[in-house]
Amino acid sequence: MSDTHGKFIWYELMTPDTEAAARFYGFVVGWTAAPFENAAMPYTIFETNGRGVGGMMELTDEFAKSGIPPNWTGYVAVDNVDETVRKIDAEGGSIMRPAEDIPEVGRFAVVKDPDGAVLCIMTPLPMDNQPPEAAPDAPGHVGWSELFTDDVERASAFYHSVFGWTKDHDLDMGEMGPYRIFAYKDKAIGGMMKRLPQVPVCHWGYYFNVDAIDEAITRVSTGGGQVINDPMEVPGGSWIVNCLDPHGAYFSLVAPRK
Repeated sequence: MSDTHGKFIWYELMTPDTEAAARFYGFVVGWTAAPFENAAMPYTIFETNGRGVGGMMELTDEFAKSGIPPNWTGYVAVDNVDETVRKIDAEGGSIMRPAEDIPEVGRFAVVKDPDGAVLCIMTPLPMDNQPPEAAPDAPGHVGWSELFTDDVERASAFYHSVFGWTKDHDLDMGEMGPYRIFAYKDKAIGGMMKRLPQVPVCHWGYYFNVDAIDEAITRVSTGGGQVINDPMEVPGGSWIVNCLDPHGAYFSLVAPRK
């Protein structure tokens, strides 16, 4: 495996109103939005400090009729998309969209893990003149990735086989079971937990870094979003909150202070 196989590299929002979403996330997270000029269909890039951190595309009626809700999806880099698709299938996952090329971007596929959580995988083409990567906790970047799954041990084994992720440690959540912290290249990047009864499907969620939780909560509400779980302090002293944007896409925020 290369040094990038198994690394989260991109996050993508599908929403029925891209202009409204650009305003909302610009207000809440501080992103600027700019069109990707070479895209085959309208596509927006979210940037912070001149670096792209994610993208946005329209959730068309065709997508919505197929059962896709407004959502955020993460992209994980792999050395070879086609080989990884075969690996995912062999390990009990499934393929939602077969591997295909995006001109000037890379080759990608949309996949599900054994419990139905959706991810995209991509072998990106080399990009010139990219700004240096920011610190993982820099405002405007994605600071944590979290999986709600029906079986933490099965999910952990699947992602270890496919991406090489390793168990960092578990946090005891009592009757809810362990919160499994997983690592990429020996650095903790996310967690896995048993899906709660009120969560309808297994899915991934992403935490966007902000300066302070209380002010960000005010921006979410003022911007038309909804806070669905009260702010919580987590190990290490950071604060988190789970939210829905104005069109119902799930996202979370994390900050070093309340």
